[in-house]
Amino acid sequence: MLSGCSAGLRLLVPRRCVLLSRSVTSGNPGRAAAVDGVLSAFRSICGDDGVSLGETVREQHGKDESVHRCRPPDVVVFPRCVEEVSALAKLCHRHQLPIIPFGTGTGLEGGVGAVKGGVCFSLRNMDQILDLHPEDFDVTVEPDPGADASLCGMAATSASGTNAVRYGTMRENVMNLEVVLADGSVIHTAGRNRRPRKTAAGYNLTNLFVGSEGTLGIITKTTLRLYGVPEEMVSAVCSFSSVQAAVDSTVQILQAGVPIARIEFLDEVMIDACNKFSSLSYPVSPTLFLEFHGSERSLEEQVNTTEDITQSNGGSDFQWARDAETRNRLWKARHDAWYAALAMRPGCKAYATDVCVPLSRLPHIIVETKEDLIESRLTGHIVGHVGDGNFHCLMVMDPSDQDELHRVHLFSQRLARRALAMDGTCTGEHGVGLGKRSLLCEEVGPSVIRVMQSLKDAIDPNNLMNPGKILL
Repeated sequence: MLSGCSAGLRLLVPRRCVLLSRSVTSGNPGRAAAVDGVLSAFRSICGDDGVSLGETVREQHGKDESVHRCRPPDVVVFPRCVEEVSALAKLCHRHQLPIIPFGTGTGLEGGVGAVKGGVCFSLRNMDQILDLHPEDFDVTVEPDPGADASLCGMAATSASGTNAVRYGTMRENVMNLEVVLADGSVIHTAGRNRRPRKTAAGYNLTNLFVGSEGTLGIITKTTLRLYGVPEEMVSAVCSFSSVQAAVDSTVQILQAGVPIARIEFLDEVMIDACNKFSSLSYPVSPTLFLEFHGSERSLEEQVNTTEDITQSNGGSDFQWARDAETRNRLWKARHDAWYAALAMRPGCKAYATDVCVPLSRLPHIIVETKEDLIESRLTGHIVGHVGDGNFHCLMVMDPSDQDELHRVHLFSQRLARRALAMDGTCTGEHGVGLGKRSLLCEEVGPSVIRVMQSLKDAIDPNNLMNPGKILL
């Protein structure tokens, strides 16, 4: 078991934050006056260098890596512990100031934008691992998101990554959460210091807050499952003549019961971008990146079964990555896919879709998506955690080209509705944020939305927690 605070690994501003202004600039005079009125109290909690009104700092905390426009908060605070988070939240609650939690800013759905202004709680100073119990769960943390994400931020968006096919998403791996509510009260969703492997005690509040995207409270500590380091690990690359063959192989590998650790699909456009960005030389064709974990004997069985399946679908011989350095280089190239796609059109922006469908529907939807990209005249790279039925279409576009923006919007809407028609979801791991609120209603229906709104109203009756996200 691992218990840790939000890990702010990517420094957006210098570690010590300097107060650059003495008053708040806001389009809402009433809110600006309220923020001005509590600045001295904020400083007494965080110190002068833990409160910033600087325009650059506010803009850095008003956007993520998505195409959604920057919506800076009125002020940014940098608490160092849960007690400071609680004290700051109590002040915001008393003065009715919106609260926007911020981890590392690597989100892709505009989830950190301050749509109603307010106070951004930047948690990058809360990056400690507080406790380890390797005797219970060994010593490896999964899943692997690829981005420079924080633990609590990953819990807030129910994130996952390349290892989820074997080890699960954050939702399956979070055992307990420490959460600061809008009124400043602190709760532990499974009880203070509780870490059993399973529980049937009461409502599952832990999973209520996992994926809540900061709209119900500020997650300040996560208790996570750990997994044993495998005896052996080996990675491989296999190329195919068609998208259909690569994705069919994925489905058949999983249906055969191979406990594969990672299985990632990259279409020919994506592998070309990764080759150029990461100095690789793989064939420019639909490709699978695979990884196997286990004992030496079990690896032999997994590899033999997988090779039989890929070769029956016309796959190439495996190119192996056996040592740690070669494996790390391979997976770093996969993790850098977002930046590799951007590098293909310098000066442009990228938008990523995030649909997930039942595994049996995966070949059909990926083939249809490729056809739709061509018909829509869009530059699109398809890459994904196909072992989960989850894939991304990374579209690189010129933000000044209104016609291209319109085509991207229509394409993403069609893709999401195509996934819903196949009993899937509009978002497998990025969350709802700003961009998928209407699709969420289509996915779960108005009755479920009403229940979600009732929960939101009960926990945050004044709508202070990250307002404007998830629910319309």
